[in-house]
Amino acid sequence: MQDKEKVFGGSLVSAGGVVLLLLILILVNLIFARTNLRWDATQDQLYSLSSGTRQILTDLTEDVTIKVFYSKNNPNIPVNIKTYARRMIDFLFEYEYQGKGKIRIEIFDPVIDSEEEEWAQKYGIEGIDLPTGERIYFGLVVMAADQEETIAMMDPTDENHLEYDITRMVARVQSPKNLKIGIISGLPIFGSRPAQFGMPNPSRFMSPWLFISELKKTYNVEEISLSSKTVGADVDLLILVHPKGLSETLQYAVDQYVLSGRNVIVFADPLAVMDASPDRTGASSLKKLFTAWGVTMDRSKVLIDMNNSTRLMTSGNRPEDNPLWLSLGPESFNPSDIITANLETILLPVAGVIKKIPESGFEYEPLLQSSVNSALTDSFKARYSTDEIRRDFTSSNEKYDLAVKIRGVFKTAFPEGKPTDDDENPQGHDDEPLDKMTAVTEKSLINGNAKSAIIIVADADMLFDGYYVHKQNFLGFDISRIFNDNLNFLLNAGEMLVGSEELISIRSRGKFERPFTRVQALEEKAQAKWLIREQELVRQVEATNQRLRQLELQKDSSQNFIISQAQETEIKKFQQEKQRINKELKDVRRNLRVNIESLGNRVKFVNIFLMPLLISITGIIYGLYKRRKAQ
Repeated sequence: MQDKEKVFGGSLVSAGGVVLLLLILILVNLIFARTNLRWDATQDQLYSLSSGTRQILTDLTEDVTIKVFYSKNNPNIPVNIKTYARRMIDFLFEYEYQGKGKIRIEIFDPVIDSEEEEWAQKYGIEGIDLPTGERIYFGLVVMAADQEETIAMMDPTDENHLEYDITRMVARVQSPKNLKIGIISGLPIFGSRPAQFGMPNPSRFMSPWLFISELKKTYNVEEISLSSKTVGADVDLLILVHPKGLSETLQYAVDQYVLSGRNVIVFADPLAVMDASPDRTGASSLKKLFTAWGVTMDRSKVLIDMNNSTRLMTSGNRPEDNPLWLSLGPESFNPSDIITANLETILLPVAGVIKKIPESGFEYEPLLQSSVNSALTDSFKARYSTDEIRRDFTSSNEKYDLAVKIRGVFKTAFPEGKPTDDDENPQGHDDEPLDKMTAVTEKSLINGNAKSAIIIVADADMLFDGYYVHKQNFLGFDISRIFNDNLNFLLNAGEMLVGSEELISIRSRGKFERPFTRVQALEEKAQAKWLIREQELVRQVEATNQRLRQLELQKDSSQNFIISQAQETEIKKFQQEKQRINKELKDVRRNLRVNIESLGNRVKFVNIFLMPLLISITGIIYGLYKRRKAQ
């Protein structure tokens, strides 16, 4: 009887233990269901929001809804879109998590003829027609109050800019304010009646440059004349294009604008090709401001870059490569900056060089650079022939900065205060010192109120229509074809700098697809061996052909169509050598496959067996330790 009671009691204890264990598991699941634990183990923190984005989300004043329209249930959706969509949606939920209730993510599947499809089309989200005749959608809209921003079609190839694009849209829908860009220029970018060099009909009106029209599509654009003495407080971004002849008063206004924590883009030029004024050789003149910003640009020097020369037609209608006109490719662009990461080509007609002052403590980031096969030359030599320039060229073996981004809290370039009108320098020769300064009659900023960003490009001609767009009239319609990224560079820079400091700090994200570096190393090693053997085979062919030609010359005229014994021996010898080399090439390929398969097997073993084995061994050791301790 007692034995039965013991057994029954033991059963109750066991059953109670199981129930207790189940209760503990349920409670643990409930607790962790409310806890959002994240660990981003990727090298570039690909699935984590940057500090700039988190700050913008913290400061949200309006609730934001992000609606994603994605045909996820369509079985024919391309694999690359399906893979990207899964990562993108996971990443968007990071916004919802970091938004603390201010961000809401909604996912819709716009099936054909559904309400979701109608809404997608109303928001301007475009569908893609598949070869099967079906239409798929993959776009999103960001909404807050009565504001909305739309991406009609998400681009899987632009995944490294996803965070910047989404954060920019979230920031934009927070404010209905139309942003204003103020532009100061020494060139007729707003249009004029050009009675100048190269214009056959001086009475003909010249329309504004294309980039002005493009900026007006998004911003309020205001022209600030060279005779102005102030920059409006409502200007969100200031652009200077070939700032030649700026008075000291206007330079002071620019200085104070920067110190107030706002941003500037400067297109400075040591020799503006499009400057048709009588003083055509005049260079951009902002030496005092540049020094305060921690950079210099020698107004008497232009850059020669032999690796980035541009093919031009000479006056004699002969094509030649001109190393003063720079055609920059991807290798010249900063791949980690949003402004330049996706650019392909930029044309800079006769550019200068920007250099950092060594003792400057400001953030300095090159955006465009020359090749190492470049050097500086006097600007007046730009009139020399290309042959003369090439003849006198000696490479400096260093890269030069053609466009840079500077960030920091700057100090004034006018520590004595605002200059008087009498002491202004109307010709802009900022090498000349000022004799007198007024007593400070208004509150002058000596130190910046906040961090500012300044982008300086050592060329202004790049903004002229003819250097990035082909225009033609077809059946009464004006057709424009953009052929490089000059305009995109300006639009990217403007879009970034009108944003907040947090938005400017967001950089291009790392690569989501990471290569197998060990496999690449094996392939490169095999390719090197292959190349050596291939080169050896080519040398053997050349040597054999040379030997056969010599033997052919030794024959008399009666043997022209007969292969001699020596030739036959030489050919047989070459064929044997070719077979030997081909066998070695096959061995190289075979060994490469074996090495890659061996590496793959090791990786599989680690993933499938080693980790569970290590955990099991750890568990056994811990169990033995506890058992010994209990004894």
